Amino acid sequence: MAIYVIGGGLAGCEAAWQIAKYGINVKLFEMKPVKFSEAHSSDKLAELVCSNSLKATNLENATGLLKEEMRLLGGMVISCADESSVPAGGALAVDREVFSNKVTQKIEESPYITVIRDEVVSLKKLLSENDDCECIIIATGPLTSKALSDEIIEMFGFKKLHFFDAAAPVILEDSIDESKVFRAARYGKGTADYINCPMKRDEYFAFYEELINAECADVKDFDKLDLYEGCMPVESMAKRGIDTLRFGPLKPVGLRHPITNEEYYAVVQLRQDNIEGTLFNMVGFQTRLKFGEQKRVFGMIPGLEHAEYVRYGVMHKNIYIQSPDMLDSTYRLKDEKNSIGVPIYFAGQITGVEGYMESTSSGLIAGINASRELLNKERIIFKNDTQIGALANYVSSYAGNDFQPMGANFGIMHFDVESVYGRVKDKKLKKLYTAENALNRVKDIVNGGV
Repeated sequence: MAIYVIGGGLAGCEAAWQIAKYGINVKLFEMKPVKFSEAHSSDKLAELVCSNSLKATNLENATGLLKEEMRLLGGMVISCADESSVPAGGALAVDREVFSNKVTQKIEESPYITVIRDEVVSLKKLLSENDDCECIIIATGPLTSKALSDEIIEMFGFKKLHFFDAAAPVILEDSIDESKVFRAARYGKGTADYINCPMKRDEYFAFYEELINAECADVKDFDKLDLYEGCMPVESMAKRGIDTLRFGPLKPVGLRHPITNEEYYAVVQLRQDNIEGTLFNMVGFQTRLKFGEQKRVFGMIPGLEHAEYVRYGVMHKNIYIQSPDMLDSTYRLKDEKNSIGVPIYFAGQITGVEGYMESTSSGLIAGINASRELLNKERIIFKNDTQIGALANYVSSYAGNDFQPMGANFGIMHFDVESVYGRVKDKKLKKLYTAENALNRVKDIVNGGV
């Protein structure tokens, strides 16, 4: 008896780990290094292809709450992230290589997990050639290979949806002109972990004009498809208006020079990308500009005139399924949609959750419940008064006809704060009470024997 997990990203690795905790054998299929997607370059599991930031850590932020819930549930990926962290103010950011190495090591050392380095091109073929598969978790991510995605669409009648994702450039720290930048955290919160590149009004206007007129790389079908707001290319964002960037990633509010106390018209922030502090990525600078144009235009930013890029920004196409029609709140394919003969779960961004930790959380839920189903135990339904449950409920029960990827947020959680705490005017306090309730719910689930 074994559960097959297809995809060795964050969601697939978390699902495999949770299954192994139940003493069930796992076959984890990862196509690298036999085949690489357009965005991957390492043969390690759980490779981070976009930002190295896993977002905020505080509990009044939904992503911070989600991470704490996963810690309580014994999440492996969040544990590796904590062990691989680099300075990032109020966020959890990781050294990509250290993080992937830790996840890979844990997975490969588990006595219950067998990693198979091969591409799965057909579920039907996989089942016909193996007689020990009792359940499948599809965690192939937003870059599912064409052969498998085409079969999934055909078998389950999915509506094929696309959006584009983009990665920001990464720069060598010692190539940054320290005389033109300063280190500080916004509003002085936390330690001064960010490198700030300040821009005066004329500098910003000159940069803006070159940015909106720069030459973009040719990305197939780009103009026909929707852009996910969370990874909007910086040049596309800029074209919405001259001040759009100043109210977005280049927002200067709360960033004064620590010595002169000077305020600026716009500020570009760089965030540490590895433990050694030798690499920094450009916050909010996802882009599809040609590489030469990136060097030229971004070189207009004070401090980056002679920047050396270890990775230029790139764009790649993502896919996700019509989950509200297909999945239940454990990420399990509904029986009436499944004609393959074994239970099927989905996990990761292919379900419509958006973000590293959100993807991981879906793998955690899928892994737990696939295991319990095989052991004839009652499946665990996470309610939407927890963040992990709210995400699962969003993708499985969204009622509109414009289903789009969703990251962690308090808006999808359902908890009546005032019925428990009385009238609460302070928004931050209300979020903290919501988080407190969510963590207590998760603790109850853990104490019940997950």
